[in-house]
Amino acid sequence: MIEGNPQPDEGGTASAQSGTTPQRRASEDGLLGRLDVIEAQPLAQRAAGFEQLHDELLAELQRGDHGGS
Repeated sequence: MIEGNPQPDEGGTASAQSGTTPQRRASEDGLLGRLDVIEAQPLAQRAAGFEQLHDELLAELQRGDHGGS
């Protein structure tokens, strides 16, 4: 194995050494799914959806900055 290049495990996914945990992948998939839903909406609803998502992500970042989680 080349260091820094994760090899697939028996399930065919990259090992935990890559830094991507199953929870993080699920979270990213959830975000991508939400983006797909927002982008499929008419313009005014899309703007409101992106604004709400922005506010949620900003709040999550700010919680992380203050040591909460």
